[in-house]
Amino acid sequence: MPYIDLDGIDLRILNALQSDGRLTNQELADQVGLSPSPCLRRVRRLERDGFIRTYRAVLDREAVGLGLTVFVEIKVEKHSRDNAQALQEALLGMPEVVACHMVSGTADFMAEIVVPNLKSYERLLTEKLLTLPMIGDIRSNFALTRVKSDAALPLTHLKREGIKSEPDC
Repeated sequence: MPYIDLDGIDLRILNALQSDGRLTNQELADQVGLSPSPCLRRVRRLERDGFIRTYRAVLDREAVGLGLTVFVEIKVEKHSRDNAQALQEALLGMPEVVACHMVSGTADFMAEIVVPNLKSYERLLTEKLLTLPMIGDIRSNFALTRVKSDAALPLTHLKREGIKSEPDC
């Protein structure tokens, strides 16, 4: 594991922003025990160093009319770097694909797709996915109930590995 240059205050900042990305700098500083200026410098460093990638609102899928979540297992027809790259690019271009991973096992890729309903998924499947020449097999798994999603990343492992114990302000 690469060295991660974070201390306890950095971890508190990351946890606080994962819980509420709309905190003002003053509110964040109060929560982590810093004055506003050093807090802002740390947040900017965490952004610059890639620990914080972006800020966004997490929308309620059903409230915006995206009531169907499908986990799609995709097997590439002929394994090659070009086919894998072409499939990745095609999936990146589909806004319905909200997450995608290259996986091991019976499938090569696992995509999470959100659409309004079954008819919309059928259209996506027949008009987009099944037209891709590098796809050999597709298996669709329909979510019945969302138990957990959009959770904050667990950072507890960082308290034991590669973390400086004293903050540098």
